[in-house]
Amino acid sequence: MNTRKNLFLFGLFFLSLVFFLLAQIIPSREARALREEMISASRIMSRAMGALRECRKAKNLTIDPSSDVNGTGLIGVKSSPITTSLGSLEAKRTSTNPNFAGLIVSLLRKAGASSGDTIAVGASGSFPALILATLSAAQAMDLEPLVLASLGASQWGANHPDFHWLHMQMCLQQKGIFSFRPIAVSIGGDQDMGGDMQEEGRTLLAKDMQESGFRTISDGDLKANVEAKMRIYFQEASGKKIKAFINIGGSWSNLGIDSAILNLRPGLGKISRFPPVERRGILYAMAALDIPVIHLLYVKGLVQRYGLSWDPVPLPRPGQGEIYQRILENQKSFLYISVGYLVLFGVFLAFGMKKST
Repeated sequence: MNTRKNLFLFGLFFLSLVFFLLAQIIPSREARALREEMISASRIMSRAMGALRECRKAKNLTIDPSSDVNGTGLIGVKSSPITTSLGSLEAKRTSTNPNFAGLIVSLLRKAGASSGDTIAVGASGSFPALILATLSAAQAMDLEPLVLASLGASQWGANHPDFHWLHMQMCLQQKGIFSFRPIAVSIGGDQDMGGDMQEEGRTLLAKDMQESGFRTISDGDLKANVEAKMRIYFQEASGKKIKAFINIGGSWSNLGIDSAILNLRPGLGKISRFPPVERRGILYAMAALDIPVIHLLYVKGLVQRYGLSWDPVPLPRPGQGEIYQRILENQKSFLYISVGYLVLFGVFLAFGMKKST
């Protein structure tokens, strides 16, 4: 009897060992390319952050160690003439984790984007680090990002009058990090015309926009604003399909004015209910065309959903974090192996119990 029991236990151990080895080997083959692409994007983001830090120091703009605890140079100020709204300092610091670029790679892959594809990006200056993450992901994946940027920013974002997103964009080009340029820019803020900024801020941004040479948009009617920006996206796509739309921050024209947006889950999701057209932002306009939407605003929800760290000190290195383990576990082969193991384990257990009776 003991011999039979020992053989049964040995069989269970052997079965578990075989499936453990399969779970380690097979999913890693499928996940290796994605993981390396994610790490590549994260490394690009780290280099971009280093370039911006150098540019900021070259302008003699101090990095406050009490707010920018990791010394990234991407944390703005609490208040300035181009500040549009309240913002969470912890969320802004969290977004500087270079592994956000890896997350965006995984979300774009899940959305169906691949090398040579075109994506649309609508970004406010509130989360400059998430713009870096998106551009880094696009570069690592060989995508063409069509970026439409609004320059106003909430607290602690790209809201320093001498180092807003246009300055950052110029720095990244001069340092040879990215060749991507915005397809159009706007002031941002309330009605996309800086209605919630100081007059000094609106004047400053209007001047900087004019001097940049980029196409500018200034229309305070939501429906007209959205339609104008959608036309620009599709003109610049030149007939190519837009494979995904990434919203960064809380731009008025991207989100629209309907409260339904507050219920939208952060990250990649399916939108099935739409507000009236006159209340929709670009995010809904893209989703209505069956273009996958990646929503990057509620940072705490993003890190909880996808396995990144909240307000980490120091910042994790590229490739470091729970997100990379989740990528492995989310592979279909891992699921198949797990189901197969449970089925065989159940059969083996039932057979062993039958023998023992």
